[in-house]
Amino acid sequence: MSAPRAPSTTPSLVADCGSCFALCCVLLPFQAASGFGIDKPGGTPCPHLATDDRCSIHSTLREDGWPGCSVFECFGAGQQVSQVTYGAVSWREQDNLPEMAAVLSVMRLLHEMLAHLGEVGRRTPAGDAAALETEIVHLTAASPTELLSVDLDDLQRRVGGVLDAAAARLRTGPPGPSYRHEDLAGRDLRRWMLRDADLRGALLIRADLRGQDLGRTDLLGADLRDADLRGADLRDVLFLGQPQLNGARGDALTSVPGHLRRPGHW
Repeated sequence: MSAPRAPSTTPSLVADCGSCFALCCVLLPFQAASGFGIDKPGGTPCPHLATDDRCSIHSTLREDGWPGCSVFECFGAGQQVSQVTYGAVSWREQDNLPEMAAVLSVMRLLHEMLAHLGEVGRRTPAGDAAALETEIVHLTAASPTELLSVDLDDLQRRVGGVLDAAAARLRTGPPGPSYRHEDLAGRDLRRWMLRDADLRGALLIRADLRGQDLGRTDLLGADLRDADLRGADLRDVLFLGQPQLNGARGDALTSVPGHLRRPGHW
């Protein structure tokens, strides 16, 4: 198989399951405790996967005890690995599932970084962010061997620095309080002053954020599983990803950033 050609534009960062060989349903491990119905090792097809690479219970995932699938988002990495990295050759025709699983994990991280750098480009463009975005775009077209040799720790460190600088530029007033990486799980945060706060990497599982105006709060990597966002204003938050939104609870009064999709279960 010839090496993929480097793209000139950013690949799609939204999952297109019709262009993917159900890689997440096959390559990734599942845990029942994480909302996937059963424990399944990586490299084993999900029992609900049909022969046409479609999910046979897609329309009733939550009702059937598989909410984890409705939360998961590959940021378009699945179709990139399927169509570009492996040249449209399905896992059914190859004997390298461990390699493909590792490549998918790397690609998903690259695409997630591109999603956040794209937000920087839309809201507060900067030369270092654009250069880093170009570097990562070229990596998304690399061969499996090249992808598996990427220094992800260094790349994530550099992207994190760019996002920190962008957050500082976007805040017009003094920064809000910092709860970076703090455990706030299950806490009632409705009366906390969180506008422009730093909640990067914070544990917010089942936290009560009803009615909060989160302003330009940094939510990069915050764990929002079952967080109550009913009536919350998220329009201007920083670095919120689709999987975080999918895993939270909201309602018709929850204001969602324009680049994200309102979860169907809200």
